Amino acid sequence: MKFIASGKVKDLYSLDDETILFKFSDRVSAFDVKFKENIPKKGEVLCKFAEFWFNQLPISNHFVKRQSDTEIVVKKMKMLPIECVVRGYFYGSLVGRWKKGEIKLPDGSDTTLAAKIPQPIFDPTTKSEHDIPIDKTKALEMKLVTEEQYVWLEKTSIDIYKRMSDIADKAGFILADLKLEFGILDGNIVLGDSIGPDEYRLWPKDSYMIGKIQEAFDKQILRDWLTEHGYQKQFDDARDAGKEPIAPIIPQEIIQKMTNRYVTAYEKLTGHSL
Repeated sequence: MKFIASGKVKDLYSLDDETILFKFSDRVSAFDVKFKENIPKKGEVLCKFAEFWFNQLPISNHFVKRQSDTEIVVKKMKMLPIECVVRGYFYGSLVGRWKKGEIKLPDGSDTTLAAKIPQPIFDPTTKSEHDIPIDKTKALEMKLVTEEQYVWLEKTSIDIYKRMSDIADKAGFILADLKLEFGILDGNIVLGDSIGPDEYRLWPKDSYMIGKIQEAFDKQILRDWLTEHGYQKQFDDARDAGKEPIAPIIPQEIIQKMTNRYVTAYEKLTGHSL
């Protein structure tokens, strides 16, 4: 087993010419800042959610098997340099970008915070240290994908979002948005990376209310705390000044709340105990 790289959340190891081991950690990041504190059980939830979603979705993927509570084996493939984001609700960075005129919404969209968008929208980004939103024109100009690939990614990503939304709905949740990654394997585009609470916003249906910050069963809890206490602005100001943002200490109550909600989301969605 050969170490390949260490990402924000998982470590990658080459097992042989065809497979890679994903080892999920309890690490957490937000706004592209890594924190020193760990979120207990997070790695196990991410690992088992990846297994669950890869088995649930009717699309080819690179998943081979789950090897332990925090490890999965996947097939090696050439990842496409684009993150496929699907948004179903007016929330998060979409709000600010819409206000700046950087993105259009479907006709008839309600621009009240957390309102459902009439049709899910494909809102991809680049894959980099700080992801940059792009559209079809930009993706083709940057030669990230071909036009045929872009059209396929858009349709498939929205289809997957709808499928996952149905599953979440039956478990009492709203899937607000979703980030997917794809790659080329044996000449075909297949679903890759992993899918879990770090890749989507998940809200409980029973407390959902348009016009307010929603209860988060994902890492949005940490983002909201950072924004509320001015840390997001500090991060942005530091980057504008050419400095590396300094991560604050995450309060124990936020850590405990994240662990509880990660576990609850997994158990309700999958029907399995952790």
